[in-house]
Amino acid sequence: MSKPKVAFYWCASCGGCEETVVDLAEDILGVVEAVDIVLWPVAMDFKYKEIEDMPDKSITATLLNGAVRSTEQEEMAHLMRRKSQFLIAYGSCAVNGGIPGLANQFTREQILKYNYEDAPTLGNGGQKIRPQLKSTEDGRELSLPELHNVVRSLDQVVEVDYYVPGCPPTPNITKTAITALLEGRLPPKGSVLAPDIALCEECDRKASKPTNLAFTEFKRTHQKLIDPTQCLLAQGVVCMGPATRSGCGAQCLGGNMPCTGCFGPTSRVRDQGLKIMSSLCANVAPKEEGDISKVLEGIPDPIGTFYRYGLAKSMLRRKVNLPANGK
Repeated sequence: MSKPKVAFYWCASCGGCEETVVDLAEDILGVVEAVDIVLWPVAMDFKYKEIEDMPDKSITATLLNGAVRSTEQEEMAHLMRRKSQFLIAYGSCAVNGGIPGLANQFTREQILKYNYEDAPTLGNGGQKIRPQLKSTEDGRELSLPELHNVVRSLDQVVEVDYYVPGCPPTPNITKTAITALLEGRLPPKGSVLAPDIALCEECDRKASKPTNLAFTEFKRTHQKLIDPTQCLLAQGVVCMGPATRSGCGAQCLGGNMPCTGCFGPTSRVRDQGLKIMSSLCANVAPKEEGDISKVLEGIPDPIGTFYRYGLAKSMLRRKVNLPANGK
């Protein structure tokens, strides 16, 4: 009996999701023994044509990480969807757009202009040269992928069967997902393969969270000596725990740092950023506009704070077909 075929692919991401597969340690040997890996560009040499030549649905499962920003990434998302029985959005960038999704605050033109013309670290002699989509050399035409106007999560491009959240997903979440896949114990299609409870439920500090919060100021982590035994919100430090799905083992909190929301929202939350913003604003102690503004000045980057991983799927998301000039 042939082994199930599995593929790993990355789009717009940092590579951390690829590393977490290796972080399975000795468990990865069992995975490699149980499956036939047919695509894993970061670790093994494969060609796109080899995948194109495979029959449709011949790959049991593809774990695809990274958001979709370029034409090549979109083409690969469609290809892997066509060739796979199960397409799994793996990691925050594929699930919710992740860090790359923060680029949706700007137009494509703004991004290209800054990176290739205005950035102070440019080393091209002030020529302000941008990469060209096509170039001919010695009679050969070379091409580069084109950037789309916005960053999208995987399910904004193709149909997704399951979601594995995290930046990156923890080894235990990865192992559970792969084991469920190999043993045929998958939950209903569309499920997030992580606990559907808020992170506060697995936080060691939850007993110290006060029933009623009254914020008089917000402090960033470098501005305050944080008490490792007390709820961070009670200390005036923004923590995304109440609006974030559990399953990570509260590792950031264990390191005396606040949750930044990488596991995304639970099924009961429509917009993760709006959820935590409404909660914090409702508990600001001052009631006069000027005093309220002074308290909120302690959160200088609201988008980066509340939508670090989910701007692409938020209610603030820009339209896909926005033209290059952003108008």
